[in-house]
Amino acid sequence: MNNKETTKQTREMIKERAARIEQIIARFLPEETGYQRTVLSAMNYTMNAGGKRLRPMLMEETFKMYGGEDRDLIEPFMAAIEMIHTYSLIHDDLPALDNDDYRRGRKTAHVVYGEAMAILAGDALLNYAFETAAKAFQGNEKDIQTAKAMQVLTRKPGIYGMIGGQTADVELEGQTIDMDTLLFIHENKTAALIECAMLIGAILAGAPEPDLAVIEQIGSKVGLAFQIQDDILDKTSTTEELGKPVGSDEKNAKNTYVSIKGLDQARIDQERLTREAIDLFGQLGGQNTFLKELLLSLTNRTH
Repeated sequence: MNNKETTKQTREMIKERAARIEQIIARFLPEETGYQRTVLSAMNYTMNAGGKRLRPMLMEETFKMYGGEDRDLIEPFMAAIEMIHTYSLIHDDLPALDNDDYRRGRKTAHVVYGEAMAILAGDALLNYAFETAAKAFQGNEKDIQTAKAMQVLTRKPGIYGMIGGQTADVELEGQTIDMDTLLFIHENKTAALIECAMLIGAILAGAPEPDLAVIEQIGSKVGLAFQIQDDILDKTSTTEELGKPVGSDEKNAKNTYVSIKGLDQARIDQERLTREAIDLFGQLGGQNTFLKELLLSLTNRTH
């Protein structure tokens, strides 16, 4: 099978898995009833906007790579990480931050529900994510692994992960920064959730401790390459292809890999980081061919 055929097959497998993950997520979404139904509607509106569901997919495939089979253990965490990712997108799109009107090809939450309700919907999804992940506790010996996974879920999106990166990103808009600062932003704002997904999958499946450190490195390199590609696409793609406005980085005076290193060097560094991640993947005790292809697809995507 040539590379073109492999890429096509991988895209089809990603699409099939994403459709199945949609069904899993749907089971955990709240019913839109009661006095709080407006915020529940805003939560579900954004959760149901589609997307590639890459983070729960990475989590599930890493879980499977280490022999994980208990669906009651992994599925609450799969839904939870997508809720956290979606809450971050709701807040990113707000007028106070990126001020974007479209996400995943449809109007953003603050455009449809108003700014106040969008803020509450983001807050609600973050809280509901932990409520959902807590459903994985079963009152048996597996709860030790579940508690370790919960620690990762609480840390990586927080002040020493995604929120930390977003804070620096917002504060430094329009300022000249060095490469170390940009790497801090990208590694935390983007890579932290990818690390989170893969680590949780491995922990819940009982992966050996040495492998966890390698998986975290893989997530870091893939996450950085993913963000570099995002910066490249913001410069070279179209709104129709991406499903969200392009050129928003420049409009918001964002510091990006492309703005600091230029388009050509950004492409070179993205390819290098991808190679390094795949080399590390080969060192792991478990192997999953689809997961390897999925990691490659994240950094080489065109939309």
